[in-house]
Amino acid sequence: MFKKIAATAFVLTVLGSTAMSADPIVGNWRTQSGETAAIAPCGGGNFCVKLKTGSHAGTTIGKLANTGGRYKGKITDPATDKTYTGKASISGSTMKMSGCVFGGLICQSQTWNKK
Repeated sequence: MFKKIAATAFVLTVLGSTAMSADPIVGNWRTQSGETAAIAPCGGGNFCVKLKTGSHAGTTIGKLANTGGRYKGKITDPATDKTYTGKASISGSTMKMSGCVFGGLICQSQTWNKK
């Protein structure tokens, strides 16, 4: 009986620590323009970016992959419908993103804050 209780406690501890160690990119972010974007896992080790507020609410605008603490992928500016290849990095509750088109000729950057 004691072994079953100990084994159950061990499994719950492992599962709890896994849930608590979620990737830092997961959550709601205030974009530079003031909207809220939700970032969540979406399969294959990727994280999808979906706008929750604003005139483009409900639109998925990007997909990023964690590459050793930095993120790489594609983000689309819904206002211009331009897709940027870029990267993001997180420091505390701040995410700095940069993206480029045309092989790096035209670039933009933004800072988002975690809500």
